[in-house]
Amino acid sequence: MEKTVYIIGHRNPDTDAVVSAVGYARLKNLLGFEQYKAARAGHLNPQTAYIFKKFNVPRPEYIPDLIPKVKYFMQDNVETVEESVSVWDAIGQMEKSTNRVMPIVDKNGKYLSLLHYSGFAKSVLSILNPEKKHTFTTNINLIQKTLNAQPIIMCDDADKMLKASIHVGSSSPATFKKRLEAHANEDIVVIASDREDIHKICIEHKVKLLITTSGCVINKELRELAQKNKVSVIVSPYSTSPTSMLIAYSMRVSVMGDKDINTVHINDSVAKIKDILKNAHCKYLPVVDDENKVIGMVSEHDLVKEPMIDVVLVDHNELSQAVEGVEHYKILEVIDHHRIGAIPTKNPITFINRPVGSTSTQIAGLYKENKIPIPVDIASLLLCGILSDTLILQSATTTSVDREIAEYLSNITDLDIKELGNEILIAGSNISGRDAGELIRQDLKEYQEGKIVYTVSQIEVGSTKEVVSRKEEFLKELEIECKSRKGLFSCLMVTDITSLSSILLVYGNSKFIPLITFPKQEENLYFLQGVVSRKKQLVPLITEMVVNFE
Repeated sequence: MEKTVYIIGHRNPDTDAVVSAVGYARLKNLLGFEQYKAARAGHLNPQTAYIFKKFNVPRPEYIPDLIPKVKYFMQDNVETVEESVSVWDAIGQMEKSTNRVMPIVDKNGKYLSLLHYSGFAKSVLSILNPEKKHTFTTNINLIQKTLNAQPIIMCDDADKMLKASIHVGSSSPATFKKRLEAHANEDIVVIASDREDIHKICIEHKVKLLITTSGCVINKELRELAQKNKVSVIVSPYSTSPTSMLIAYSMRVSVMGDKDINTVHINDSVAKIKDILKNAHCKYLPVVDDENKVIGMVSEHDLVKEPMIDVVLVDHNELSQAVEGVEHYKILEVIDHHRIGAIPTKNPITFINRPVGSTSTQIAGLYKENKIPIPVDIASLLLCGILSDTLILQSATTTSVDREIAEYLSNITDLDIKELGNEILIAGSNISGRDAGELIRQDLKEYQEGKIVYTVSQIEVGSTKEVVSRKEEFLKELEIECKSRKGLFSCLMVTDITSLSSILLVYGNSKFIPLITFPKQEENLYFLQGVVSRKKQLVPLITEMVVNFE
């Protein structure tokens, strides 16, 4: 399995986070790095969904978390063997494999059991036990192939499964006749050498299969009788003793499979499978998908290797905002435009963080730095990312670099900046009938100052009237967020895209609320004149209040 590098934005991603991931993944691919793949750590908000549909660009893969899973550690180049194959062929196939186990599957690739050496040895000893009646399930074709025998007569039912009763024609003719008569109701297979008397008795008693050994061929008269009596005849190149031993390996491999080995699902967590793997005596587990089809194997050794994914973070650099479980993987790069948070890395990394209005500006700049033409669909997405994050270049975070890049992208795509900006802001500003909890969590970021945790959500609307009228509904959801994180407070910044001002709804610690210095409109509701940027305007002010509270 080749390593995949996921390029992914923060939890509850906004437009800038998602289009930046898609744009940077495309740049990496154009530079020849096919292992880079865009991903998203949450569902698309209405604005982002509208943009991807408008420009007919596939949505990046949804990854709800990066908790270590089987699929990030398993071996995916695993051979399987179909249940109808002989044990002999299956063992030969397994000898050529790097693994010492092999999943047994049905004709559709669905898992049935596991072939492994300890299970195989146990099954063979049981089947070849001299104290037990010597029968096993196989068919004439499997026997012929296992012995590499020369077919002389192969009847029409050669592929029909039978419960073979194996006999060696080494006794006197009279004794041998009695033995055949005693097993007359069974599917008799006889191993004989060059004794024509035994050959004749077998054919007259209409046994299922006569195997002559050491290359001995029956005479023409007996051949005609065998065809008449529908007796299959094959010639083994081996003597009687090795032929008798090899014939046991003509069983279907499904007979030898260990059905007690549990499968694990591709999306099972590593923590979940550790005990299952520990208790598996062969120390391997088959990995299956939703249809129970085998797609890999995982062993204890695999779990101590590096996972098959690395990560690039875009539009954030704080662990509290990153997809859950990211700390388990190697972070190769961070491309952002926010304050510097705390994501520790084990190795030196590429860290690009500039005080511009959007990460999309950074990504477009990287195309220019690498002298790679920006594909029109990507240019369209990146322009939307800039216009969304800067409120059509009107936010306090907007820089001359954002304006320059936006103009460049506008010329590439032949899209009007103001017209496109208004279109996408309107697409994301309609909150009528939408659940308050969904709105709060669609663009929620968690921050930490020392031991204090708080969250700031942001939505953009054409008018703040509906939010004010539903204030109690929103405060209830903020309370849930605050208490679930044991935070100091949770707030919702509602930005009016027409007046370029915001209101702030706050639920929090009763000792902290009085420290809020914003103009108060009513209980738990504040007015933020000219404040539209969470990162550049609101969070710095809130951080100061939090520090004073500490």
